[in-house]
Amino acid sequence: MRGSLTIADAEVAVDLWGEMKSRQSRIDAALKSHLETLTRDAPEPLRNAMAYSLLAPGKRLRPLLTLLACEAAGGTAQQALPSAVAIEMVHTYSLIHDDLPAMDDDDLRRGMPTCHKKYGEALAILAGDALLTLAFQVVAGVNGSRTAAVSCLTIAEGAGAVGMVGGQTLDLIADGRIQDPSPTPPLNGEGQNQTPPSFVGKGVGGLGSLENIHARKTGALFRASLRLGVYAAQADRPEGVNAKTLAAADRYAATFGLLFQVTDDLLDVESTADKTGKRVGKDAARGKLTYPGLLGVEESRRKAAELGTQAVTAAEELGSPLLASLAQYVVTRER
Repeated sequence: MRGSLTIADAEVAVDLWGEMKSRQSRIDAALKSHLETLTRDAPEPLRNAMAYSLLAPGKRLRPLLTLLACEAAGGTAQQALPSAVAIEMVHTYSLIHDDLPAMDDDDLRRGMPTCHKKYGEALAILAGDALLTLAFQVVAGVNGSRTAAVSCLTIAEGAGAVGMVGGQTLDLIADGRIQDPSPTPPLNGEGQNQTPPSFVGKGVGGLGSLENIHARKTGALFRASLRLGVYAAQADRPEGVNAKTLAAADRYAATFGLLFQVTDDLLDVESTADKTGKRVGKDAARGKLTYPGLLGVEESRRKAAELGTQAVTAAEELGSPLLASLAQYVVTRER
């Protein structure tokens, strides 16, 4: 883990990002091209705020997952690029909104002032809204009607009320920033809540509750990223999507999402703003529900290693050495 990165681990990271470099370049070029083309007639201040956040330097983790899943499912990176662009637009929108004072209240993102610090809160909100909407415009235009339809549905499920937005809501409730005095009403008319079983947590303020938050807030968009790649490769084939491939992608997403969050929580405790590109130490200062706060640092490290092993196994089922290397990298990441 941090502070004990071995030479072998470092070599894996170097090899991984060497392999990823060309894909990252293609993603960056596609993001710029789609944004310029589709917002040409938008007001200039809005275009500028969208570009500021969307094109900020980053690893492009979620669109890379889309490309790698597509390749593992027998497709090409080119097939998955529109879906990769769309998922990065959704992710960027979520960062813009999460950074707002009413949410996580951050003033630094990727080593730069957050969107609302640069352009003001009103324009930041609008930029986030526009990027979310634009994501659906991009993915609706992909070749193949079945791919376009199932990709739109996947983004909506991953980003919506039972996915990422639901996770952010639960996170703010856990922090005491949203008051929820009444029980959740039944959603299906039969006294049952329709929350997907994979997202149901156990306990309030315990490990089950924490994993429920992050299965939604972080994991749901990772799941969407991988599914988009599988759909780009297979949805419009006569035989349709391979169920085993999709199940392996879901298993990878579930473990990878929790792994990413455990290491993210550890970075907030152990790293610096210079390394992470964002403010650190804020989770403990707020009394936020985190893995180190709940389990302790050493147990959180052990959990990250266990999740990394599970993610590698799922990547091997998918037949993707790069997804396996990516999980190994996340276990030891320092930013």
